[in-house]
Amino acid sequence: MARLLRACLLLLAAGVAASLSLVLVLRWVPPPTSAFMLRDTLAVTDTGGSARAPYRWTSWDGIAPYAALAVIASEDQKFPDHNGFDVEAIRMALGVALQGGRLRGASTISQQTAKNLFLWPGRSLFRKGLEAYLTVLIELCWSKRRIVEVYLNVAEFGTGVFGITAASERFFDKRPAELDADEAALLAAVLPMPSRWRVDDPSARVRERQAWILGQMTRLGGVGLIEERIAD
Repeated sequence: MARLLRACLLLLAAGVAASLSLVLVLRWVPPPTSAFMLRDTLAVTDTGGSARAPYRWTSWDGIAPYAALAVIASEDQKFPDHNGFDVEAIRMALGVALQGGRLRGASTISQQTAKNLFLWPGRSLFRKGLEAYLTVLIELCWSKRRIVEVYLNVAEFGTGVFGITAASERFFDKRPAELDADEAALLAAVLPMPSRWRVDDPSARVRERQAWILGQMTRLGGVGLIEERIAD
């Protein structure tokens, strides 16, 4: 029994050391891929589907600040201030679920970055536990700027369209540095369901979300929020 316990502790320590080392490396090194990209690649290979848009990393200085502002306005307005988790949103989501409603997501940009980079879709307690652990590591090791930078580069903006560079070129035929507020808001509008909502053929629902996001971008202070709270 003692040997089994020792082996489990050693395995746990090795896992912690490996995950911490990986997160530390990615503080400076662009991720070459992500778990979600690999999953999509395997699905395309298995079904013989068409080729996906190529993933290419773009650093912070090559991305229009409107893009960062739009995803914060859309996905996580408390992002500049929280430590990885929106406790109030989690409490509200659990309250709705306990009253018999559908369990709704309350994930922050930090949590979504952890999930997209390292994990898989799903709502199991085990996966959510791993997501929480990796979110803590990311918040401890990365700046807010780095978190948004990685998120924009690995988020899926359409079926098989991963990253702000692929999305900008595919949908607007321009570099991510050239995105304007309307385009950034439209990209952010499809993030909840990129496999169903389309940037190149937006439904009325997507247009409504785009308009709402644009309003929130203004309410949050415009790109000044990025320059003052995120960019440094």
